[in-house]
Amino acid sequence: MGNREKLLDGALQCLLEKGYAATTARDIAKAAGVSLAAINYHFRTTEGLLNEALQQALEQWGDEMERALTSAGDVADPAERFEAVWTNVIASVTANRQLWTTQFELVTQLGRQPEPAPQWAEPQRQAQAGLAALFHGIDAGAEPELARVVGGFYHALLTGVVVQNLTTPGQAMSGRDLAVALREISRRLAPATA
Repeated sequence: MGNREKLLDGALQCLLEKGYAATTARDIAKAAGVSLAAINYHFRTTEGLLNEALQQALEQWGDEMERALTSAGDVADPAERFEAVWTNVIASVTANRQLWTTQFELVTQLGRQPEPAPQWAEPQRQAQAGLAALFHGIDAGAEPELARVVGGFYHALLTGVVVQNLTTPGQAMSGRDLAVALREISRRLAPATA
């Protein structure tokens, strides 16, 4: 393993243990077993290293979600499949609590910046396209607007589920709760029949 990979591993370890704001370049260098200069050489800034480590961790979580969706793929009824998938998603969020705590810490840091964070625009677009593909097989290349809105819906839903599980896990929505709510919302949005 080269210094770059060691730094990414060390940065993720520090992010999960200390959080985004409390992690220093020295912490990362020590965890990685490399010099401080290696951070500047490979990533230019500590922030750049932390952001890349967090992006990689979220991509790995996305791979885990793909497996969760695949495991629910044999459920024929769409509502039952939705419930099964979200039950798996919630279990994964619970198992990866530190990752999500760190992600939301970064979001609050970004919210304090005077300018939007362009380095997160593309990963967010990719996440939304990935969610649209995972849940409904929507190809972002063929249907970019549909992928954006459907993926954006799932991204918003996921964000809310994560917040509930981080702040009030005993009251957070379950996969069943989400399925019941979506059925009711769909029923109320359907045009009245004469």
